[in-house]
Amino acid sequence: MTDHAIDRLLPSEATPSGYVLRMSRPRFWFYLAGPVIVGVAYAADAPSELFGPLAVALFAYFLVPANVFLYGVNDVFDADIDEANPKKDDREVRYQGDRLVPVLVVLTGGASILFLPTLPTAGAVAMVGFLLLAIEYSAPPLRFKTTPLLDSLSNGLYVLPGVVAYAAVAGKAPPLAAVAGGWLWAMGMHTFSAIPDIEPDREAGIETTATLLGESRTYAYCAACWLAAAAVFGTVHPFFAAVLGVYPVFVAGIVVADVAVDRAYWWFPALNTAAGMVLTLAALWVMLYA
Repeated sequence: MTDHAIDRLLPSEATPSGYVLRMSRPRFWFYLAGPVIVGVAYAADAPSELFGPLAVALFAYFLVPANVFLYGVNDVFDADIDEANPKKDDREVRYQGDRLVPVLVVLTGGASILFLPTLPTAGAVAMVGFLLLAIEYSAPPLRFKTTPLLDSLSNGLYVLPGVVAYAAVAGKAPPLAAVAGGWLWAMGMHTFSAIPDIEPDREAGIETTATLLGESRTYAYCAACWLAAAAVFGTVHPFFAAVLGVYPVFVAGIVVADVAVDRAYWWFPALNTAAGMVLTLAALWVMLYA
């Protein structure tokens, strides 16, 4: 589905529901919900566990409410910076001080706490970690996004929904190498997404890993993160290395073909969805036929 098709499906930005949905970045909903699917698929021992009440509830939470929470915090605390960000001109929206947004941030963030009594320790720790990192990435006093390297490191938060889901179904944490590999993958994804913001961030006086390295060295940093992710995840099984190995090849292709980064950035939802689908189908194959 194209970006324009997505925009046509959403309510108008002028309506409260339309604004909130657009603020939640529908193109990126599966960045949080996708790891839930993968986590459940690898934790489940039987098809019935794929659709257990807790697994379904976690998917529903991380599909929309968690995105409203994550991006709502981001937009509230980045309102001044976003005035100069061209991404907000068409594909995203600017926070204009609507009081509904902080209320929804509190409600959707608070909803994550309701899961804690239902989760084993590993899942509860991962959920609390998601909540804290989602807040402190954008909000004072830590505001990780304004500190080079910490902005990248903190974005491992995108892997935590998968940890929560795996623990919810399996009753234990996933393999540490899988978490570490996923974390490195998320670091590369985040830093690549910061490349189009280099100039707006510099104009606003914001320091990030991307503004520190500059565009060409940030490409190299992202490729290094993805290579490391493939190597670490590959210790769990070589298949995972093969899937994640697509990412450094992809970024190399972008550089060689001289594709504009603000264009390539919008290709990643499709790439990530495809990678997640391959990982999930492999897990289902093993469950059903191994």
